[in-house]
Amino acid sequence: MEDAVLYAVENGVATITMNRPKSLNSMNDALIDGLHEALTKAENDEAVRCIVLTGNGKAFCAGGDLSFLNGLEGTAAKKSFIAKVGAVAKRITVIEKPIIAWINGVTAGAGVNLMLACDLIYASHKAKFGESFAKVALIPDCGGLYFLPRAIGIHKAKELMFTGDLIDAPTAERLGMVNDVIEEEYLKDKVYEMAARLAASAPIAIGLTKKYLNDTGLTLDEVLNIEETTQPLLMGTDDCKEGIAAFYEKRAAVFTGK
Repeated sequence: MEDAVLYAVENGVATITMNRPKSLNSMNDALIDGLHEALTKAENDEAVRCIVLTGNGKAFCAGGDLSFLNGLEGTAAKKSFIAKVGAVAKRITVIEKPIIAWINGVTAGAGVNLMLACDLIYASHKAKFGESFAKVALIPDCGGLYFLPRAIGIHKAKELMFTGDLIDAPTAERLGMVNDVIEEEYLKDKVYEMAARLAASAPIAIGLTKKYLNDTGLTLDEVLNIEETTQPLLMGTDDCKEGIAAFYEKRAAVFTGK
């Protein structure tokens, strides 16, 4: 039996691939546990500077595996699984490495929310998206009630969640759900071109920028205080010195994370 999640590292980029193509990469225990394991590997590997998350086959992720969910007996088992799903989304937001979602096809339910947890999102022009929970009498999970309104605004989020309607990739881009929509044959190149750029960027600065952008509870005064205390420390790093030297020498900087 193949692993539910595949993991590979090349040139500082870790690729995490959901690998249940026959079920459109729908979520069961094996897939969620595999995502946790892969994210842990990527987070702890100093050689990894950027992470790409994608799905094998025709889908990114079609959400929860309904046959698996129907087989969960008792409230405790159901609660445990939903908590694990939510923990994956949170892990994506707190890992201080940029995570790119490569959306190759169908993305529905918790799959949409898993996508929205990522930092950058590039979608095939054939992709379709649906917050399909209401159609099976459920509320959005995997952080969707948090991520979607932040991405597209509360009223449009309500519309998509109340109806469960599918939208196409250009509509998702217009609403602000994805960064770019790309012809399928060029999508992989676009994703890894951006991944290479991020892998070559200053990792401490990128990680801290992600951390503070994802902390939506910060006031302006708190942000200014963070800037006042953090920026002087970054100015003293080898990476900052290298960046300034590269600017004056008109060359590409080589950042080491120090």
